Amino acid sequence: MLFDTHAHLNAEQFNEDLNEVMQRALEAGVSQIVVVGFDRPTITRAMELVEEHEFIYAAVGWHPVDAIDMTEEDLIWIEELAAHPKVVAIGETGLDYHWDKSPKDVQKEVFRKQIRLAKKVKLPIVIHNREATADIIDILKEEHAEEVGGIMHCFSGSAETAKECINMNFYISLGGPVTFKNARKPKEVAEEIPLDRLLIETDCPYLAPHPYRGKRNEPSYVKLVAEQIAELKGISYEEVAEATARNARKLFGMV
Repeated sequence: MLFDTHAHLNAEQFNEDLNEVMQRALEAGVSQIVVVGFDRPTITRAMELVEEHEFIYAAVGWHPVDAIDMTEEDLIWIEELAAHPKVVAIGETGLDYHWDKSPKDVQKEVFRKQIRLAKKVKLPIVIHNREATADIIDILKEEHAEEVGGIMHCFSGSAETAKECINMNFYISLGGPVTFKNARKPKEVAEEIPLDRLLIETDCPYLAPHPYRGKRNEPSYVKLVAEQIAELKGISYEEVAEATARNARKLFGMV
């Protein structure tokens, strides 16, 4: 019933107990998980996981923080992997102005290349945005990203920005922060955005929801995100779980 659209089960934090983590996810009602690779090691591990587990799918791309490290060979490799039947998206890609490892102009060029690749292989895009909303929206418009659409991953912007993204054929994905008591914007987004444009995610092992905030996140906790959205919208948990899973399967071409 639940679809965790953004997980990093390929992270070293899961090296010791991955099977137990997956079992807890299944017991919590998680039926599908997208594991996101964003550099050579994490993409390689994501592809291993999709081969080993029927309910796991992959997104492959290059993270903006590491944009300076991406080569043309990496981009060709990502394009080759995109032909795999269980690769459902390109990303995560985007812009991150919080860290200064990769210059902004390099990030923008790598972002544009991945949008063009997504259009070429006809897959949606997973967008990472940190302190770069205006530039991301400008680039998405300039590159006509609406042709494939995608996900505004772990969305932290305003409801107005969310609606602008929806108009560009993107879904809004909410994670653990929507459960935080002081997280006004994600709660407003959950209330105002139509259910048919919402997705849920964990971004595990990061951003664990309340009451696990500050601890390692895992896919089973996506149930807490769905419960919070249901409470904010005044509808049933089952309605949120079914709608967000249906939205994900539609976006990823699973229907």
